[in-house]
Amino acid sequence: MSSFGSLSTPVGAVGVVSDGSAITRVSWRSDAPDGVSSEADALVDEALAQLRAYFDGRLRVFDVPIDLGDQTVATRAVLMALYETVGHGETVTYGGLAARSGTTVPARGIGSIMGANPVPLIVPCHRVIAGDGLGGYSGGDPGEGLVTKRWLLEHEGALPTSLF
Repeated sequence: MSSFGSLSTPVGAVGVVSDGSAITRVSWRSDAPDGVSSEADALVDEALAQLRAYFDGRLRVFDVPIDLGDQTVATRAVLMALYETVGHGETVTYGGLAARSGTTVPARGIGSIMGANPVPLIVPCHRVIAGDGLGGYSGGDPGEGLVTKRWLLEHEGALPTSLF
């Protein structure tokens, strides 16, 4: 049975789901998804502790096991290239990630893959930006995607703090 726990953060409530052997979902929610126990297991507790440390500025690399679920070979390659090659405080463009992934996914297709990322923050899709600006972001509270992305990038030192 899957387990769930949540954490209040500066960018909204973050929920984590574990299947007992890996983190399978990170989302902006404070309630357990249907069919998932609201009792956190040890892996959910560890992921929440790491997320708390990240938001407190004490953690730069997550080391909880993740399971990306059923993905195409190209999608898995793109997400793993992001996870393995774009560190805390770094950014990469959609086109740059397409090239790093070794796939034939065009830059415009990378955005769709980022939007379907099952474990944002741990697989840091907020670090993928457009060549001419932030690009998009579906994380955070409803309607706050770009505000959330900017906050995360500022928190990591990848963007200067906004004056407004």
